[in-house]
Amino acid sequence: MASSGDEALQDEVGWFAVRCVFRVGADSASQLYEERLTLWRARGFDQAVALAEDEALGYAAEQTGVDYLGFAQAYWLFDEPGHGAEVFSLIRASELEPSAYLTRFFDTGEERQGDLVDGA
Repeated sequence: MASSGDEALQDEVGWFAVRCVFRVGADSASQLYEERLTLWRARGFDQAVALAEDEALGYAAEQTGVDYLGFAQAYWLFDEPGHGAEVFSLIRASELEPSAYLTRFFDTGEERQGDLVDGA
């Protein structure tokens, strides 16, 4: 599902970041979920999501045990991509305190990630 915002943007060519969600390892005991952000030059949200979903289906088809879940969120970049450019933003309402919010949505303990070492 695309986050569309202003309908006037549907005809404006610009850069869009699209997040697609995949299930990895559906046939195994421990399935994983992958979120991928891709950048697209498109004429509005509809075209950006269509391009990203085509790519997502191809990506899933090339991988063993990967399924595209049909979930896409688009973000229109206000500036050209470059050093430090914002490429995605999602705002969510929540009554959770900051620590509980981060644990619930971003640090459940099941992520495949590491910690940065000081000076790295």
